Amino acid sequence: MKYDAIPSKLFIENRARLKANLPKNSIAFFNANDEMPRNGDANFVFRQQSDLYYLSGIDQEQTILAVCPDHPLPQYREILFLRKTNATIAVWEGHKYTKEEARAASGIDTVMWVDDFESVLPVLMHHSTVLHLNLNENDRFASEVPYRELRFVQDIKKRYPSHQTERSGPLMAKLRSIKHELEIEVMQKAMDITEKAFRRILGMIRPGVYEYEIEAEITHEFIRNRANGHAYTPIIASGASACVLHYIDNNKICNDGEVILMDFGAEYANYAADLTRCVPVNGKFTDRQKEVYNAVLNVMRQATKLLVPGNTIEKYHAEVGKLMEQELIKLRLLDKAAVAKQDPSMPLYKQYFMHGTSHFLGLDVHDVGNKYEPMQAGMVFTCEPGIYIPEEDLGIRIENDILITKSGQVDLMSNIPIEANDIEDIMQSSMVKG
Repeated sequence: MKYDAIPSKLFIENRARLKANLPKNSIAFFNANDEMPRNGDANFVFRQQSDLYYLSGIDQEQTILAVCPDHPLPQYREILFLRKTNATIAVWEGHKYTKEEARAASGIDTVMWVDDFESVLPVLMHHSTVLHLNLNENDRFASEVPYRELRFVQDIKKRYPSHQTERSGPLMAKLRSIKHELEIEVMQKAMDITEKAFRRILGMIRPGVYEYEIEAEITHEFIRNRANGHAYTPIIASGASACVLHYIDNNKICNDGEVILMDFGAEYANYAADLTRCVPVNGKFTDRQKEVYNAVLNVMRQATKLLVPGNTIEKYHAEVGKLMEQELIKLRLLDKAAVAKQDPSMPLYKQYFMHGTSHFLGLDVHDVGNKYEPMQAGMVFTCEPGIYIPEEDLGIRIENDILITKSGQVDLMSNIPIEANDIEDIMQSSMVKG
């Protein structure tokens, strides 16, 4: 791990919140992610399963967490099962957690080797009646791959068919959507690293630079600041490519007169940042580009004020849509009379702003949470309106990450340049020095 260890206090309190929400005589299992094969004998870089990490702080493959709060034997109420290392593993793969290290990282007293899981499982199951199973229930998830948690669920339900089963997903989404103060500190670290990367690239963008060169500079800054890497595949989209929402080719030259839309964020200690900024390739927006930029910035600032306890995502998006309509009318992209007559189920603004404004952020960039329930203090949302005008080869999206509190919003990216004039000043200053 490149990052500094998080105090075990976070994981101890997270498990306490989980146990407080489990029915009597429950048991809940959480498995590490698979080591995913790439090609030949190589694997993709391992990334821990977010729920397991949230509850244990253990960032290692082949890990199982069992939480059984009402077991008659106290030592079986929380058990962490780890991959047992040996001399060969140490030589080829490096250091793995010792039991002592795992206890310190997680705050869990009972640590066993994963090889012992099968012998301990009956002791756990025979004193439990409600089995909580943890599948990927992120509402954006769709995959044909039979991942480790799914295989575990299929196996244990066959072996213990008389147990009552419950879904852990909704409960974990509820818990994870409210951030602990230690989580906010770690997320702020991810935001600060992202800021460093943005300031770095403002100093090197010029006409003739390639999108992948910008991506490389971002990656360099992330890694040198001990981030895991990118929280998601970065979007470096110049000119017309900015109108492709999930453009990730990042292989075109950036031309004089174009605007580059850059959507990227560091992942630090498995927590994500999510930033979008748009900058002029030559260091100076045209009047039209700045007009569109400032329209998006105005919507973003007004939308941020709507991220308050009690609001709902559905209501919020409808309100942001009305804000966007007014800006698009001012930009002469929509006709006021046509907007007045539009079908409410198919608003005209979606021609130029076709995605949502906000999503949960945390251990995953599109983090878990119930978007149909009211917002609460402690939640972190992105705020990312955009205007995309293919006929002008122009796409503008601006995004910051916002913490909701009882007394208002905290912009976790408030130190990152966002005003068009400030971006121009920084870029032009670097060009003069260069």
